[in-house]
This record gives sequence, structure tokens and C-alpha cells, in this order.
Amino acid sequence: SLEQNYSNQFNPATTIEYFVPHSAHVSLIVYDLLGREVTTLVDDDCNAGNYKATFDGSGLASGVYLYRLISSGYMETKKLLLLN
Repeated sequence: SLEQNYSNQFNPATTIEYFVPHSAHVSLIVYDLLGREVTTLVDDDCNAGNYKATFDGSGLASGVYLYRLISSGYMETKKLLLLN
């Protein structure tokens, strides 16, 4: 499962929490609203458990970004808001 980032609105960094129910390859990627990849936060094999990733938006323009968790046939996307 993918949680809403906190704090949301943020400047310059925010935390994203996610849960992996069983060992799997996990990708957590941030995109702009045009669908262009901004950064990959996680691209690794993970054991079951709770995880946190930090997204640092330093150097990016203010606005809405999307973050997507992909793992073992599961995919969820949420929005985050960067305010400079």
C-alpha cells in the first residue's frame, strides 16, 4: 500500500511511506504532470515490511507532482504539492 506523503504541501523535502506485504521488487518513482520521470526514489528488492522514502524537491519548480509505487502487479499513484 502507498500512503499520502507528509507534509503535503512541502518545501523542500517530504516523506513517503509504503508497505510491502511480501518480498518483492519495488519501484517508487516521481513524475511531473506531463508524465516525465523526475526521479526514482526506490528500485530494489524489498522484504515484507513498512518503509519510508524521502523526496527532496530542491531545484524543482513549484507545482503538483505524482509519485507511483509499483510492485508485484500492484500499482498506485498519488499527488504531492511542492511550494517554493
